[in-house]
Amino acid sequence: MNNIDISKIATLPTKYGTFNIQAFKEGEKEHLAIFTNNLKEIDAPIVRVHSECLTGDALSSVKCDCGEQLAYAQELIAKEGGMIIYHRQEGRNIGLLNKVNAYALQDAGFDTVAANHQLGFKADERTYEIVEFILKHFDLKKVKLLTNNPAKIDSLPDIEIVERIPIQIIPNPHNENYLQVKKEQMGHLL
Repeated sequence: MNNIDISKIATLPTKYGTFNIQAFKEGEKEHLAIFTNNLKEIDAPIVRVHSECLTGDALSSVKCDCGEQLAYAQELIAKEGGMIIYHRQEGRNIGLLNKVNAYALQDAGFDTVAANHQLGFKADERTYEIVEFILKHFDLKKVKLLTNNPAKIDSLPDIEIVERIPIQIIPNPHNENYLQVKKEQMGHLL
C-alpha cells in the first residue's frame, strides 16, 4: 500500500487494562492498532478487526451489537494478549451521514441491507487492505481472529488464521432483526 503514515506508539490505559496504540493514516481514514505489550511474544495472538461504529461504540446504541463486541474484545485481549484493529469504515463504509439516513429507512421498516440498497450502496462497502498492512507491519503471520464475519476471514489471504473465535452478544429487542439480517443475508456465523 502506498502513502500510509504511521504514528509513534503511545500508551493507552483503559478500564480493561493498559494497551499500546498506534495510528495508520490511509488517505482520509485514520485506523488504529490497539495492542498489548506481549503481542510479539504470542505465537498466534487474538486479533479483533473492529469496524468503526460511532453510534454503538461511543454513544451506546443498542440498535447493533458493535459497542458490546468492542468491549468484549478489549476485555478478552487485555487478559489474553493480542490486538484490536479499529477499522475506520463507519456504517459498513458508507459514512456517518449515510448511516444515519439508513437508520431513518430502518425506522420506516427497511432492514440494514435493504436500507443500504435504497441509498445506492451494496450491503457492505468495506475493504480490508489496510488490515493486512497493519498485521504485516507488526510481523504477525498467524492469528486467532475474533469475528463472526466470514468476509473478514476471507480478506486476509496472506495471514494464517489458526482459529476463529466467535463473538456472541445477547440480542435485545432493538437489535434482534439486525442480527438476524447479519446471519441470514450476510452470512455471519452467529
